[in-house]
Amino acid sequence: MSIEVKNITKTYGTQKALDNVSFSVKKGEIVGFLGPNGAGKSTLMKILTTYLTADSGEATVNGFDVTSAQKSVQQSVGYLPEHNPLYLDLYVREYLEFSADVHKTDKSRIQEVIELTGLTPECHKKIGELSKGFRQRVGLATALLHNPEVLILDEPTTGLDPNQLVEIRELIKNIGNDKTVFLSTHIMQEVEAICDRIIIIHQGKIVEDAQLADLGKNLEKVFREKTKA
Repeated sequence: MSIEVKNITKTYGTQKALDNVSFSVKKGEIVGFLGPNGAGKSTLMKILTTYLTADSGEATVNGFDVTSAQKSVQQSVGYLPEHNPLYLDLYVREYLEFSADVHKTDKSRIQEVIELTGLTPECHKKIGELSKGFRQRVGLATALLHNPEVLILDEPTTGLDPNQLVEIRELIKNIGNDKTVFLSTHIMQEVEAICDRIIIIHQGKIVEDAQLADLGKNLEKVFREKTKA
């Protein structure tokens, strides 16, 4: 399994952000992690990428435990957080060179990810001069730099215009041809365009886990029924 989550619980004060969550993701799957805002999606993604520690339960990514083998997890995961943190004063290539140094990645990989993410026409610009869509591409390029086996993407298309949406979705789908992709969203069309399978979380609990094909055209209906207050 690329991702294995067993009985993960995380509490903030009196609120259970995650309540005994368990699931697994096979190598090569593109899985959509759905839920209303505040359902626990980002919390789980931060646990899987070692930015947060669960109160109880265990999780592994690429066979590495997120608590006891944090460095190995970080090396095998590409993570795009919801609020894509970029240095706006750096040029695109300059930023990717900085990121390559952090990951101790060969600089020859930079041109590869620039081409892969469609950044070639913009790579001479400062990040602050880029549109939101191209900034997301920079975030994806950074996540791909060290050629990870697993990509964890938190709301990767938030704030994009319709054209940018289509382009980024297509890019993620192409990347998913040879990587495991676990992405959070609350946009049904996104799931239908990209994913093989969905996991729905509501109030910190998994309420649905199904292949998209098995749901037919009922995804929106299933989502509404499973996330009723």
